[in-house]
Amino acid sequence: MIGFKSTGSKNRKMSFKKSLLFAVLTISSFGVCFPVKADTVQARCDVYPKGEDRATFSGPCTFSQRQGVIGIQLKNGTRYDLVPFGDSPNHYHDQNGQAAHRQSGLGKQGQIYRFFNQSIYVYWDTAPFNKPVSQASVASQPSTKATPITKMTTLNANQLSAQITEGEFNYSGVLNRSSGNTFIGTDGRVRVIYDRSAAKVVIINEATGTEFYNYTYTDVNEGRL
Repeated sequence: MIGFKSTGSKNRKMSFKKSLLFAVLTISSFGVCFPVKADTVQARCDVYPKGEDRATFSGPCTFSQRQGVIGIQLKNGTRYDLVPFGDSPNHYHDQNGQAAHRQSGLGKQGQIYRFFNQSIYVYWDTAPFNKPVSQASVASQPSTKATPITKMTTLNANQLSAQITEGEFNYSGVLNRSSGNTFIGTDGRVRVIYDRSAAKVVIINEATGTEFYNYTYTDVNEGRL
């Protein structure tokens, strides 16, 4: 009887140890399998073909980074995935195996990614694309800001000539169609974004992303419609 009890006690101890070891291994396995949550932020992106100064896309995008892997998802569904390559943290291979690299130039405002045949400018400030177009949003602008005197003339199907003045502010340049009925231009100081469909003009500081003006304007002569 004594030997039987001793054997049973020993078996129970061994069984407990095996169960404990199994539990530890199971928890450890789950710990490895659980994905680490990626850092994802909403941003705005401008996509330029190589050697071109006219964006083929300008709008909302999603930027994510996980363990050094970069993901850029445009609103139109196009996605870019960059995997670190080599010793430099700024060198990558894209989803097609082509070399790509990250470049400075936007400071704290964003990042620039150079691909084989295009460049993507990622801005952390999502304005003005994150703001709904409505009379309420226009009315919410500070009353201290006067509406600039604005004149736009059509150069061709994809370009407008813009003259915008208000006090000491002055912009004179060409707005290029980026996508749909949106035209964008910059003089290095400010960026002018004109949404013809929404009859809306937004002007922001090119360096800081600060919004200067946000007002209603249309170059369409409704009397001709």
